[in-house]
Amino acid sequence: MHIAPHDNKNVPIVDADDPTVPLNYFNIVKLKAGEAFEYQVPGYETCIVPATGTVDVSVEGVEFKALGNRTADVWDGEPEGVYVPVGAKATIVATRDTETFIAGAKYDKVLDPFDVRVAEIDKVQYGSDDTKTHRKIKHILGQKQNGKVGRLLVSELFTVGQGGWSGFPAHKHDTDNLPHETRHDETYNFRFRPNHGSGVQILQREEGKPGDAYQLMDGSTIMIDKGYHPCAVMPGYEMYYFTILGGLSQRSLVQYFQPTHAYQIETIPGIKDMVAKFK
Repeated sequence: MHIAPHDNKNVPIVDADDPTVPLNYFNIVKLKAGEAFEYQVPGYETCIVPATGTVDVSVEGVEFKALGNRTADVWDGEPEGVYVPVGAKATIVATRDTETFIAGAKYDKVLDPFDVRVAEIDKVQYGSDDTKTHRKIKHILGQKQNGKVGRLLVSELFTVGQGGWSGFPAHKHDTDNLPHETRHDETYNFRFRPNHGSGVQILQREEGKPGDAYQLMDGSTIMIDKGYHPCAVMPGYEMYYFTILGGLSQRSLVQYFQPTHAYQIETIPGIKDMVAKFK
């Protein structure tokens, strides 16, 4: 489930038809100014999101200029993205040194490319300092893009303050059982501020039985195929994670909250608003 931080040399970290999360695709592309990277993923729609730097993107001849405005790290400004249709050839050219995320989800129809600029990012803040759950989500492909995207949801999640829990109350989304739950594979990439910070990802596959825990470092990737999966960051540090969700039968995410903790939906401010944005 955990892929340790490493230099992937622009090779996909989660490739098409990965055995753990076959509905997801994830790559990190690092380019110096003037360098280019070209890719094409048959059977997957993708989204290009600069973590830092600025890029020009071409999708089958459709141009999207000056994507990305962050310099130091993911806390340094707002995200932007370009949606790339299933199987389309995309070219990324760095106009400033860049680390760029490419998120993908399996899909079988070809839609139109488009960009998402700062003004179109859909933000939601939830939780509280008192409950140690204070978080901000920035949706790049979220509710506002419903109808323009197939099965892909892409967002960035930030801790507000230092320390605390995320993905709580614990929930899962590994079974198509509408209207109660949908099957969505999920992939995260974590960052910390300061970057020597750390956290923990819990994966409990069965109610009432111990699960697994993974230590998160700056650059860790986590693949979630099934089970309840809250995570936490150490006191004194801020945590960020880039989130990719790919649905099996629909784009809208329906989370099943762990029965043991589900009552806390009513005690943590903004949880219902947060859930409503994953459409």
